[in-house]
Amino acid sequence: MILGLLQWALIASAPYTSLSAYGWVMFVAITLWILTTILFFMILFSAPQKLTAVPWPLTVMAYDAIATVLYLTAFLANAASVHPFIITYFYGHMAAAAFFGALVTLMYGASAFFSYLEWRGDGGNAATSTVPT
Repeated sequence: MILGLLQWALIASAPYTSLSAYGWVMFVAITLWILTTILFFMILFSAPQKLTAVPWPLTVMAYDAIATVLYLTAFLANAASVHPFIITYFYGHMAAAAFFGALVTLMYGASAFFSYLEWRGDGGNAATSTVPT
């Protein structure tokens, strides 16, 4: 959540309307940050225990996978649009936003991977499944 906030704050602090690619980056960054914050508070306040009809591991895995793909496209658009000679004053903001976009993409990818493991697993941890009883 913090990396996503840093990325969209960096994009918002620069003239992101100068290139259409930055509009996509801004849309993805803000939308997914808001949705991730909502999902975080839902899990924090035990919504999975109250809403048992929702397959939460599958839902979180699908959300993380979709967020990974969207952030990958936004990162690529951001990184391809960073030119040091076009907008020289905000070059550092756009380059830093591309860097944080890459980090957020990796974080969503790792979260999708671990969500997949939780979805496919039996719900136990490694210590209980490897110790003979």
